[in-house]
Amino acid sequence: MTHPDGWTTMVDLIERVVGDDELLPSVVAGVRTTVREVSALPTSDIAGHTRALLVAATRALVARRGPTEAELSFVADLGVARARQGVPIESVLGAIHFAERAIWARARELARDQGVSAEQLLDVRDLYDDWAEAVRARLISAHRATTASTDPLPGHRDTALLRRLLQGGSAATLAAAEAGLPVADGLWVLVARPGETAAGIERAVREHPPVLCATVDDLMVAVLSRAPSARLKGTGAVAGLAGPAEPEKLARVQRLATAALTAAESTGRTGLIHIAEVAWLVALTERADLATVLLDRYAPAWAALGPAAESVAHAVLAWLESDRDVDLAGARLFVHPNTVRNRVRRFATVTGIDPAGTFGAMTAWWLCRTWLRDAT
Repeated sequence: MTHPDGWTTMVDLIERVVGDDELLPSVVAGVRTTVREVSALPTSDIAGHTRALLVAATRALVARRGPTEAELSFVADLGVARARQGVPIESVLGAIHFAERAIWARARELARDQGVSAEQLLDVRDLYDDWAEAVRARLISAHRATTASTDPLPGHRDTALLRRLLQGGSAATLAAAEAGLPVADGLWVLVARPGETAAGIERAVREHPPVLCATVDDLMVAVLSRAPSARLKGTGAVAGLAGPAEPEKLARVQRLATAALTAAESTGRTGLIHIAEVAWLVALTERADLATVLLDRYAPAWAALGPAAESVAHAVLAWLESDRDVDLAGARLFVHPNTVRNRVRRFATVTGIDPAGTFGAMTAWWLCRTWLRDAT
């Protein structure tokens, strides 16, 4: 596209910033670290909405226009989603502000090399501010309207109490008292996916009242005053667990319980999984920035493996997750044990990682898991 009066250079700068492969992961990691309430959301959720806002803003700047109704509708949907997730509007705006600062900082870094003057950059920032002001107004309006409509209906008291508990802070202490949850020894949070197995999980946790249990943001969540029954083991069900902790810290505890559930699902584990059992796995998989570094470092190895790369990665994962038992790994992959041996050996040769060692095994597992995640 050709733009008059030198706008082409400005457009090139905008597109270069947006095309920076490191920008989005860095912004998402920063938002999760800086804005506490937003950090409870899945990385994919934050990344998806950040990417969509970034693309919408780019299109507006390139065309030198305000937001379209379609863009404002998307922003309204974001406001509704965040309100339903219990994320305060101040935190939503804080996350957007963090992303804006990171993006414009990157633009300033690149401006001089692109031949963009400070005056030109200021002009485009003014244009962005006009676009962002309309976007924020729609976001705030949608969030407030949704928040106003979420007062508990008859029969929804538990859900409302649970949401207040999971916000943490002083509101959680009051909610715990209202729910009749003794807090002297701390509270536990259990999460599971809704469905047939969730009904069995709910029955098990309700065997030891008092307990508060409801579906919140597409997860079955229970807050208990004691560690739940171990009856979940052997049922094929899976639930994440964290705690105990005082009510003020339940927002963080819920994030840990959800991370435990996700980690258990990713490795095929069932039963009641406390976050401490999968702490190393969560520590690895939650660091998208380090995963990106790992991918970059071993990109030549992936290329060298060629068409066999995915098969090699699957073999290494199966071997490690079967406690290095080639027979079990082979049965899991429906291949001969020697095939597993050969693929593990091929991985070690190409990457230089020794998966038989403790730290090499952790690096190999994380690398292969990240390879396969990005290949899908």
